[in-house]
Amino acid sequence: MSKIAILGYGVVGSGVYEVIRTNAESIRRKSGSSIDLKYILDIRDFDNHPEKELFVKDFNIILNDPEVDIVAEVIGGVKPAYNFTKDALLAGKSVVTSNKELVAKHGCELLKIAAENNVSYLFEASVGGGIPIIRPLHQCLAANEITEIMGILNGTTNYILTKMIKEGMDFDVALKDAQLKGYAEANPAADVEGIDACRKISILSSLAYGEQVDPEKIPTEGITSLSLTDVKYAEKMGYVIKLIGYSKKVENKVVVRVSPMFIPLGHSLAGVDDVFNAIMVKGNAIGDVLFYGRGAGKLPTASAVVADIIDITCKGSSSMPILWGEANDGYILNLGESESVNFIRIGSGDMDNVKCQFGDVETIGLKDEFGFIAPKMKESELKNKLAVMKDLKQVIRIAED
Repeated sequence: MSKIAILGYGVVGSGVYEVIRTNAESIRRKSGSSIDLKYILDIRDFDNHPEKELFVKDFNIILNDPEVDIVAEVIGGVKPAYNFTKDALLAGKSVVTSNKELVAKHGCELLKIAAENNVSYLFEASVGGGIPIIRPLHQCLAANEITEIMGILNGTTNYILTKMIKEGMDFDVALKDAQLKGYAEANPAADVEGIDACRKISILSSLAYGEQVDPEKIPTEGITSLSLTDVKYAEKMGYVIKLIGYSKKVENKVVVRVSPMFIPLGHSLAGVDDVFNAIMVKGNAIGDVLFYGRGAGKLPTASAVVADIIDITCKGSSSMPILWGEANDGYILNLGESESVNFIRIGSGDMDNVKCQFGDVETIGLKDEFGFIAPKMKESELKNKLAVMKDLKQVIRIAED
């Protein structure tokens, strides 16, 4: 029997409790033993909870209890989650988590501590919520050299863009709609500024390539600058706009970024709408593999947390450890040195400058402006060419087939 503690009783924590209690018999069959929930850590009072005796406010009670062998950290953020996680691992307790910020920032260190103490640090729920992606990358695709990852990693922004594309909503209106439906927080910055997607592509890249990809060094753009004009251009040209987390191994470096992209209508990610997420992984042996589903939500995320608990209960220290190393400076390729194809919106008075810098490109006009696709070039070269423009309105990368 495994005795566990849940750290945090918010949306995900209460979901973990619900899954454990509702699916107790199924979990016992799959894990080969029962999972006994011994503690729930939260600073709030839950006097009306049917199992109020489980709640404690002092983490040391959990840390010093030798019976607790698995801790589910679903507090979120770095503090106090980092200290709790580190202390638990050092005490010989395995930890499972949905905390993408913590894994992205401190995953390398925490995985090393787990390995040194013969315990597990698992985080299936940190990237795709209920979509299985970490375990397939680590185990099922282990025979492959992963060369590229491209994904719609945030359900909130995908919902907003779907409303803009399908219903012609302005960004602000679509955001308010997402907030009313509970898809976006009152402060939506982590979603709409691309921060959430940045943390997720950081974790996926670190796991796939074996070296830490620091989220603070990933060039990140959100969707706040997008307008219905961008949507119209995309439609005219046979594209849809998606916020994409992208990484690619280039020799001993990695190109990684988060930004809006024009996706061709025939692309596997083009039809992923609403709050759904999708992640494409390219391996040198298997080719492209697509993972699709709801990327967030109470029960989907909780199910992934509990799946990690079951995995530890079944395999214990015999499971294949997840590890990645610290990266050297310069591991993330400077964005200016990476190559891309871009769609560019320019004011109508810049036609002569466009011809001078880009040649006879095919243009598409809307009202008092026009757009065109610039040929593939280094980002630094593109930046120099655009510097002479008088009325630059928008630059959006284009996904290549």
